[in-house]
Amino acid sequence: MRLPVMAPEEVDIAIVGVPFDIAVTNRPGTRHGPRELRNQSSLMRRYNHTTWRSPYDAARVADCGDAPVHPLDLMENLSLIEGFYARIKSAGALPLTGGGDHLITLPILRGLKPEEPVGLIQFDAHSDTYDEFFGQKYNHGTPFRRGIEEGLIDPKRFVQIGIRGSIGDPRNFDFARDAGVRTIFMEEFCARGVDDVMAEAREILGDKPTYVTFDIDGIDPSQAPGTGTPEIGGFTTREAQAMVRKLSGLNVIGADLVEVAPPFDPSGLTAMTGATIMFELLCVLADHVAARGT
Repeated sequence: MRLPVMAPEEVDIAIVGVPFDIAVTNRPGTRHGPRELRNQSSLMRRYNHTTWRSPYDAARVADCGDAPVHPLDLMENLSLIEGFYARIKSAGALPLTGGGDHLITLPILRGLKPEEPVGLIQFDAHSDTYDEFFGQKYNHGTPFRRGIEEGLIDPKRFVQIGIRGSIGDPRNFDFARDAGVRTIFMEEFCARGVDDVMAEAREILGDKPTYVTFDIDGIDPSQAPGTGTPEIGGFTTREAQAMVRKLSGLNVIGADLVEVAPPFDPSGLTAMTGATIMFELLCVLADHVAARGT
């Protein structure tokens, strides 16, 4: 977003990249997401046309670089990413992250070390509450099951929006349902619309700390094809923007935009869409910073 490069200790909102994709189950490429998100984010301007406010006037914002990653060792990556976000938490900054595959949300939450389990709102085509794939419990389909098990996420304050697509086993959603997660499948979203769905989500999340995670595959692949696990029938970009804007006023402690895989979209459209959603998330975070007077 043409921002200065600064340390987390100098900012209110730390924009961070996590170039990591060795936890994908099929098509890699999201390790290149942060670089292309940065490229396309140069198209973002200062003011949000729906509020006529600039997030840069409400908060100190900078690019704080990439979290360190190991190109081959998955478990080492979890420790490296957690440590990087622990520093951000210690600095008092709120992280806004460009991924990277969806497993990164788990070490991010570990690093933020919430005093109590946080609320989570997830925009996504996939639940990512599965137990394992190919015998491995740490991959981009399992972060939120691990997060619930580790006491990082409050399942009663966890809302998933946009879930869809064929599944390999009818029991895939049993864990989320039994834990109390509110899963809004795409068909329900289409029947109810943005305003009604987001009103319910806000009621569930309440005023306690909440983390926001946005998987780019929540958006229909006709508008965001550059992702590893595309599912047709998703959000429009306009619906995605409208939902993120309705997060303003919540107690948001951080957010991420994940699963942008530039090799599958040489046009750059998917990364541009991701960067635009990150700008909307930045506006939400900046409003929270301004409201808390920090």
